[in-house]
Amino acid sequence: MMSLYQCLLAVLYNAACARAHWFHPAATAGRAAATTRVETSANYWVQDAQAAIDARLAQVESVKKARNVIMFLGDGMSVPTLAAARTLLGQRQGNTGEETKLHFETFPTIGLVKTYCVDAQIADSACTATAYLCGVKNNYGAIGVDATVRRGDCQTASNTATHVESIAEWALADGRDVGIVTTTRITHASPAGTFAKTANRTWENDGEVSQMGLNAKDCPDIAHQLVHHHPGNKFKVIFGGGKRAFLPNTEQDEKGSYGRRLDNRNLIKEWENDKVSRNVSHQYVWNREQLMSLNDDLPEYMLGLFESSHMTYHMKSDPQSEPTLAELTELAIRSLRRNEKGFFLFVEGGRIDHAHHDNLVELALDETLEMDKAVATATQLLSEDDSLIVVTADHAHVMTFNGYSNRGRDILGPSRDVDLDNVPYMTLTYANGPGFRSHVNDIRPDVTAESNYRSLDWESHVDVPLEDETHGGDDVAVFARGPHHSMFTGLYEQSQLPHLMAYAACIGPGRHACVSAAHLPTAHFFIALFALFTPILLK
Repeated sequence: MMSLYQCLLAVLYNAACARAHWFHPAATAGRAAATTRVETSANYWVQDAQAAIDARLAQVESVKKARNVIMFLGDGMSVPTLAAARTLLGQRQGNTGEETKLHFETFPTIGLVKTYCVDAQIADSACTATAYLCGVKNNYGAIGVDATVRRGDCQTASNTATHVESIAEWALADGRDVGIVTTTRITHASPAGTFAKTANRTWENDGEVSQMGLNAKDCPDIAHQLVHHHPGNKFKVIFGGGKRAFLPNTEQDEKGSYGRRLDNRNLIKEWENDKVSRNVSHQYVWNREQLMSLNDDLPEYMLGLFESSHMTYHMKSDPQSEPTLAELTELAIRSLRRNEKGFFLFVEGGRIDHAHHDNLVELALDETLEMDKAVATATQLLSEDDSLIVVTADHAHVMTFNGYSNRGRDILGPSRDVDLDNVPYMTLTYANGPGFRSHVNDIRPDVTAESNYRSLDWESHVDVPLEDETHGGDDVAVFARGPHHSMFTGLYEQSQLPHLMAYAACIGPGRHACVSAAHLPTAHFFIALFALFTPILLK
C-alpha cells in the first residue's frame, strides 16, 4: 500500500509527464505522409552530410581584390522569413518545401549581425542603413550622420563634422561606378543611406521639412541631395519608386499622381539638365517598356522612377508596365560593369518590410523570393573570382513560424493543432499588428472561416492590436560569396559590414586585402634573401 508521500510523488510525476506531452504532442495518424521514401533511410542523411563536407572541401576562396561589390538588402528579412520563404518556394514547385534552399542560401559563408541603434534596442531602417552602408552606428531615424545627431536635429546635422561617408563614396573615390536599385521609394531610408546626410528619414521632399517648421535650405531634403549633392549626383544607375518627391505639388506625373514638393521644382528635369551640362549620355524612364528599350544602347546615366510612391508588390503588379527587381538588377549590372575599375551596387527588396508591417504574410514571402531571383541573376552575370556579393537584412520582424505541423503542410495555412478552445491557428503568425481580431466570450475567432481567408489582402492572426506590426530585435543573417567571403562569418556588429566589403574591394579608409597581401613576404623575396646571404655564410 502506497504512503501519502508516494501518492503525492505519483501525482506529480503523472502531471509532469502530461505537461511534457503537451510540450511535444505525439504524432497523429498520417503525420509523415508527405515524407519522401528516400528520407526514411538513414543512409540518405549520411550521404547528404558527406556530400556537404566534400562541397566545403572543394571550395576555393578567391583572394583577389573584389573588383565589383553588390550588396543585396532584404528589408525586414528575418531568419523566420527566410525559413518560411524557402518552404513556400518548394511548395510552389510541388514539393514538401522544407528541404528547399533559396539561391543565396547556397553561398559558402553565413554570419549573423546585431542590429540595434545607438539609442534604440530595436532598430529602424535609417540607423541600420547608416550602419551597413557607412560603417557607423547612430540614432534611430537619422541617416548618414553620427550619433551626436538626434532625430530631427537639423542644426547639428548641418555641421559637416557629423557627416559619415558611405561605401558608395569610397567606391567613387577609387574611380568605380555606383548604382542603387530598390522596390521602395528611391528616397526611402535604405537606399538613402548610400548618399543622404539627414537628421530625419522622413525628409524625403522639401514639403516634409517645411511641415516641421524648418527651412529646406538649412535641411536639404533627400531627393534634392540625390540630384544635386555628392555622391548622389555621381550615381550612374538610380532605379526605384518615389517620383512624388521629385515633382512639385502642382504637377502630375505620367500616371496622374501629383508631386509633393512645395518649392515648385522638377528635380527630374534638373537631373537631366545636370547631365546635359556635363555632356554625358543619360536617360530618364518611368515604365518597363522604356527601360527594356535601353538594352541595345545603354546610356552612361540612367534614372528610372516607376511609381509615385513605392513600387507595386510583385503579386499585384502589371508585368507589362512595371519591371521586376531581377530585371532592374540585370540592367544595372550590365551598365556598371563597363567600368574597368569595377563598381558598387546596392539592391534592396524593400517591400518585404511593408508586407510584414501590414501582416500580409504571403506578399512578404513572395517579395523575398523576388529578391532571391535578383541575386540569382547577379551570380549568373558576374564571376565569383572577382565579384563579391553580400546578402543581408537591416532588421527582423515579429512573424513566427510555429506549431507542430506535419511535413509538407501548407505554409500559408493553419497548423495541424488547435488552441485550448479547439480553434485553429496559423503556422505563420505575428506578435502584433493590424490583423488583431477581437475575442468573443474570451474565445479567439476562427480566422480560417473569414470570407477573404487566403486572399492577398487577408491579414494573418496577431496577438497585440497595433496600427502597424513592429520590427524585431533579433539578429539577421548575412550570406557572402566571392573574394574574401570568409571574412563575413561569425557574429558581429552591423556597422562592420561595409568595412568588410571595403577590405575585400580595397577601398575606403580602413585596412585593405590587397595592401595586406602586398606586405606578405613572397617566394621571390626569400630566394633573393638566400642569394644575398649564402656567400657570406660560406665564408
